[in-house]
Amino acid sequence: MFLQVFQGKVADEDGLRRCMDRWSEELRPGADGYLGSTCGLSDDGTFLCMVRFESEDAARRNSSRPEQGEWWAECERCFEGPVTFMDCPDVTMWLDGGSDDAGFVQVLEGHTTDAHRMRELLTQNGSRLHEVRPEIIGGTFGTYGEDGYIEAVYFRSEAEAREHEKMEVPDDLRELMQEEERIMGKVTYYDLHNPMMISAGTSGMGESR
Repeated sequence: MFLQVFQGKVADEDGLRRCMDRWSEELRPGADGYLGSTCGLSDDGTFLCMVRFESEDAARRNSSRPEQGEWWAECERCFEGPVTFMDCPDVTMWLDGGSDDAGFVQVLEGHTTDAHRMRELLTQNGSRLHEVRPEIIGGTFGTYGEDGYIEAVYFRSEAEAREHEKMEVPDDLRELMQEEERIMGKVTYYDLHNPMMISAGTSGMGESR
């Protein structure tokens, strides 16, 4: 799997939504190798979209389509200032991965000293975490550049996530979480309260309510 991420501050939210709807309806059917995407607007006005492809080649083919270029020229005008792109060739899914059933998605972005160990902690301890935090459906973890990473955690609902994050964590899991925190470095969090999902097999954009 290949993960393509773009993000930027939004100037025209309605216009951006129309662009995303148009991509889903008109361009998505011709995007070979497209698996799905998770998008949303965070509290600070940053729009973030994580797009999954079956391979890097599929992502490149999509980007090179003339209609994709025309669409992006229109979409880019909805942002205030530059848009940042991140290509993640190494992607790990843990538990059930990304889910269109999620009512809340939290995205973590940062730089790590040990991406390999982060992957191990996520995949080896996901089931134990789910026992303690059953509202967590799963997550997607991707790395880019020398040490950059981005992770999306999918929850059934924000209310459940906020309630359970106050819980006392068992000792065995606390030690692992503390280790993860040490190697995660400084993290930027983006809360997507109303995540928008565009699946490969849908005809429109779904939004959590």
